[in-house]
Amino acid sequence: MKSYSTIEDTIGVTPLVRLQRIPGEAGEQRGNVILAKLEGNNPAGSVKDRAASAMIRKAEERGDIKPGDTLIEATSGNTGIALAMMAAIRGYKMILIMPDNLSVERRAAMAAYGAQFILTPANQGGMEYARDLANTMQAEGKGKVLDQFANADNPAAHFETTGPELWQQTDGRISHFVSAMGTTGTIMGVAAYLRSQNPQIQIVGAQPAEGAQIPGIRKWPEAYQPSIYKPEQVDAFEAIGQAEAEDMARRLAAEEGIFGGISSAGALVAAMRVAGRVRNSTIVFIVCDRGDRYLSTGVFN
Repeated sequence: MKSYSTIEDTIGVTPLVRLQRIPGEAGEQRGNVILAKLEGNNPAGSVKDRAASAMIRKAEERGDIKPGDTLIEATSGNTGIALAMMAAIRGYKMILIMPDNLSVERRAAMAAYGAQFILTPANQGGMEYARDLANTMQAEGKGKVLDQFANADNPAAHFETTGPELWQQTDGRISHFVSAMGTTGTIMGVAAYLRSQNPQIQIVGAQPAEGAQIPGIRKWPEAYQPSIYKPEQVDAFEAIGQAEAEDMARRLAAEEGIFGGISSAGALVAAMRVAGRVRNSTIVFIVCDRGDRYLSTGVFN
């Protein structure tokens, strides 16, 4: 009997594409190529599909969880959608805790996969509040917290998949890797892999400028800094403003045909700054999700 793939088997091996118009003088005239890794092509629509799959599968392999259990996670959106998908695939109940200022599209996607969600007041701590509540619920025996912020399976997913894909897709030519920083699993795992292949590769993280509130880009208070985050793995940080990220999201769709989210556009802002400083480089940035998750915010109007 022929064996067919499942939806989980389609996670990863996403396209890597060259930007044609936005780079302008920072591109070919300087010998630079700017490449976008299209993680919105994953089945639940974001780079977080990789970590969600790895965290659940590896927890099962260790005997930490089994189908039928209740899983709990604090999330700002994409991880929650990815975990909701994986819970549906593998037979778990999923409770997601998130700030109440997240876009309605992301909430609707989680509900479509059958997840329950608890909204926390954004003006009372938002994600920090959500993380504390998740741990409290676990202590009360209401479920198992996978904890993307401290779970080594999160960056390991990118060490094992995203990093090798970028190395192979660029034939080892990648010189700079640029990523938004939120949970930091993506940038940590990819950085570790790429550095194992070429220690000279530069790792650049996009963080929010003062006052910016860009979904998917965070700078955590010291007490809540993800334990998976190793600052020595990042060579440079770029502070991304709200307006420039939103403007770049519109440009990315209208000029390149890539409909990405706002944090993806923030990573491109950072990549463009890098391109303006270097020559003869291959610069890769992560398009971590799709823009249709942000239509209700008015960013694309």
